[in-house]
Amino acid sequence: MSSPEAPGTSRAREESGESEETEAPGGGEPAGSTEAPSLTHVRAPARLSWQKLTVVPAMLVVLLLATWLWFQQADLDAVSENALSNGQVSQALWEHIELTAISTFFVLIIAIPLGILLTRRAFRKATPVAVAIANMGQATPAIGLLALLVIWLGIGRRAALIGMIAYAVLPVLSNTMAGLKANDPTMLEAARGIGMSPLGVLSRVELPLAVPLILAGVRTALVLNVGTATLAVFGGGGGLGVLITAGITNQRMPVLVLGSILTVALALLVDWLASLAEVLLRPRGLDL
Repeated sequence: MSSPEAPGTSRAREESGESEETEAPGGGEPAGSTEAPSLTHVRAPARLSWQKLTVVPAMLVVLLLATWLWFQQADLDAVSENALSNGQVSQALWEHIELTAISTFFVLIIAIPLGILLTRRAFRKATPVAVAIANMGQATPAIGLLALLVIWLGIGRRAALIGMIAYAVLPVLSNTMAGLKANDPTMLEAARGIGMSPLGVLSRVELPLAVPLILAGVRTALVLNVGTATLAVFGGGGGLGVLITAGITNQRMPVLVLGSILTVALALLVDWLASLAEVLLRPRGLDL
C-alpha cells in the first residue's frame, strides 16, 4: 500500500520541467548570476568652449576695424592730427595698461593676505574696521578721492595709483573672505584630523576651495581699474584719459571717440582674459 504523497508533491512534479533557478528577492536576476552592473560614465564639462574663446575677440576685432575704417574717411583738422600724432595714442594706451597692471598687483598683495588674516580667529575682531575702510575707499567718488590725493601727495602717477588701489580693494577683499568662510567646516575638521597643520589646511584645502570666488573678485577689480585709470589724467598720471579730455576740451570728436573706444576695447579684453583665468586656474576637482 503506497503511502500518501506529501502536500505539494504533485505540483512539484508538474513544474519539474521548468528551470530550477531561483530569483533574487524583488524579481531581479537569478541569484547565481555574476554579471557586473553596467557603469555610467559621466563626462566632465569642458573647461573652455569655442564660444568663450572666440566671441569676445571677434567683437573686439570688428570694433577696432570699424574704428580704423571710420578714421580713414574722417576729416581731421590740424588740432586733431596734433593730438594723435607722434605716437601719442600708443603712449597713452601703454600708460593705461601700466596703471591697470600696477594698481591691480598692489590690490592683490594687499587684499588677499588681509582677507586671509581677517578670517583667522585672532583677527576676526578687526573685520568690521577693515571692511568699513575698504567700503569708504569705493564709496568715495573716484574723482573726489583723486583730488584729495593730489592735494596731499602732489601731481603725479603716485596719487593716481593710490586712488585706483583704494577704489579696487573691496571686491577682492570681500570675495576672499566670503570664499574662505564658505568652506565646509566638516572638510576642514577632517583635514585637521589627518594631522595637517593650520598652514597646510589653509594652503591645501581652504584656498583651493575659495579660488573661484577670489578670481571673481580679481576680475571685478581689473575692470574697475581700467575704468578708473581714465581719471588718472586729472592727477598727472596719463593714460587714455589724455585723449578723452583733449577731445572734450578742444571739441574734437575723432579724438574723443578714439580714446573712448580704446578704453572700452581694453576693458572688454581684460575682462575676457580674466574670464579665461577663472576657468584655467579653477581647481579641477571643483568642475565635477
